[in-house]
Amino acid sequence: MKSAVLLPLFLFSLGLLTSCSHESDDSAPVTPPSEPKKLEIKISPSLRESRATDYGFETGDCIGLYVVNYSGSTPGTLANSGNHVDNMRFRYTGEWIPDSPIFWADNETHADFYLYYPYNTNVQSVSNYSFSVKADQSAESAYKASDLMIGKTSNVAPSTATTVIPVNHVMSRVVITLEAGNGFTKESLAQSDVKVRINGVKRGASVNIATGEIHPAGEPAAITPFFTEGSYKALIVPQTVDEGSLITVTVDGRDYNLNKAFTFESAKSHKFTVTLSRTSNGVNVSINPWNEDDIDNGGTAE
Repeated sequence: MKSAVLLPLFLFSLGLLTSCSHESDDSAPVTPPSEPKKLEIKISPSLRESRATDYGFETGDCIGLYVVNYSGSTPGTLANSGNHVDNMRFRYTGEWIPDSPIFWADNETHADFYLYYPYNTNVQSVSNYSFSVKADQSAESAYKASDLMIGKTSNVAPSTATTVIPVNHVMSRVVITLEAGNGFTKESLAQSDVKVRINGVKRGASVNIATGEIHPAGEPAAITPFFTEGSYKALIVPQTVDEGSLITVTVDGRDYNLNKAFTFESAKSHKFTVTLSRTSNGVNVSINPWNEDDIDNGGTAE
């Protein structure tokens, strides 16, 4: 009798164990595959050494950044909009901080980076970007605001590292130094009311942000340079100016004009040493490009 009773109990217990085993397997949590963590894009513009360099980037400076993805091994084309990143503003505070974080498309897709300075909230065309240097550059802020710079880095692989973007000056720089000639002394010139202007240059430009190609635009006008450290400096749209009164120096109300044709080159600084002479009723001028070309570009202005 005992065997007959124990056998059903054993089978019932075995059934319970089997049932619990199945329930445990069905309820075991399934861990989904983790997605790769998105990599944040970090940049560091690097101002290339050029003859037009006055400053590095300073706190508060802002640039605009475009990022264009590759399709496999084929680079994309920078467009006005619809790029991976469109005209994101980065502000310099010791490091470059975007208005909002931006990320790579994934951990594999390469990209091209394009940037420009100074930042503009309204870039209507990346291939025909309108920019103008200031007519009055006598204030340092206006001079700096005229210094258009463009940079590009190609075929960058996603990484946690900072992407370095070389930056080039687009404009041409003029540096004018005055010397005392006949009828002047260094002291009398220093005590005089002196004004300098550059005449007959176009202030507007059409710029391709992708290539850095630039074309002058608008009507010729005068530019007032920035006086600093004993010289007058101005940023000029690259262009060729026909023969005419290129530079006017006004001393105590009297004009001294330099008549000359000249070609202003992108990213190059041109030095003009102007010797003022009362006896010749004009200006004796020697001009040496920032990169010496061993050519005497001097002349006399009357």
